Amino acid sequence: MSAKRRRVCFMGTPAFAAAALDAIAQAGHAIACVYTQPPRPKGRGHGIQQSPVHLRALELGLPVRHPANFKDEASRADFAALDLDVAVVAAYGLLLPQAILDAPKRGCLNIHASLLPRWRGAAPIQRAIEAGDAETGIAIMQMEAGLDTGPTLLVHKIAIEPDATGGLLHDALMGVGAKAIVEALDKLETLAPVPQPDGATYARKLTKEEARLDWRRPAAELERRIRAFDPVPGTWFAWAGERFKVLAARVAAAPFAAAPGTILAAPLTVACGQGALAIERVQRAGRSPMSAEELLRGLALPPGTQLDPAPPG
Repeated sequence: MSAKRRRVCFMGTPAFAAAALDAIAQAGHAIACVYTQPPRPKGRGHGIQQSPVHLRALELGLPVRHPANFKDEASRADFAALDLDVAVVAAYGLLLPQAILDAPKRGCLNIHASLLPRWRGAAPIQRAIEAGDAETGIAIMQMEAGLDTGPTLLVHKIAIEPDATGGLLHDALMGVGAKAIVEALDKLETLAPVPQPDGATYARKLTKEEARLDWRRPAAELERRIRAFDPVPGTWFAWAGERFKVLAARVAAAPFAAAPGTILAAPLTVACGQGALAIERVQRAGRSPMSAEELLRGLALPPGTQLDPAPPG
């Protein structure tokens, strides 16, 4: 049970945020309302699905709101009427106008999955792995109108292991974030806001175009991208018009010089712009994951085969 019970509004959408909602509820804070993204079509059947935060809020017996935005006076008035001590925001998916940021007595706190100002923006977990960062963490930030520009109140660092994937790091930071926000709520009166230093980097949103491996890039860069984009959106290459999802790979020494995208050695060592990439696990459309050796038992991809090139760009 937290030292001081606060009247809180929680604003978030994915599983990463649901863990923080759970932690705040377990700490005994009074959650006046939960805001999340509206239910949307998802999956092959395009059935309407509620967000992980929405589902968890219902399990906890909490009221849920999902406005499309806060542009109208009614939605802002409804929020102000909650008479909050503080709002907690985690991967909500909406930019909050100043009227919302100012409504709670102690403003809005954001759970951000990076060491601000490193990796402001949409995909900080994946971009940290892709860039080869040695560490990352959780920053509890006092929100301002700018994109992740507010002062930090609390920071917890963790190392990025050499084999870290986007999924593994997401889950680790999800737990760190849940603990950090409870700590911040407990210490809110004593935490001193620290302005972010210069040197911000931006974690741009992941795109489908990036998911295709461009063999002209260095092998080390592609290996990091494969891990960063695992499990979503996943990386892939093409041969004879077919897509092959890459689940695991390692940087390998190139036995000889060849054009990027050339298979250099069995089972699947591919020449890159610098070095070579040994693909270890793959998945064909509609099939189960398999090793590179298993793939080649039913598919002829001998050394010298040229994989389909990525489009220019």
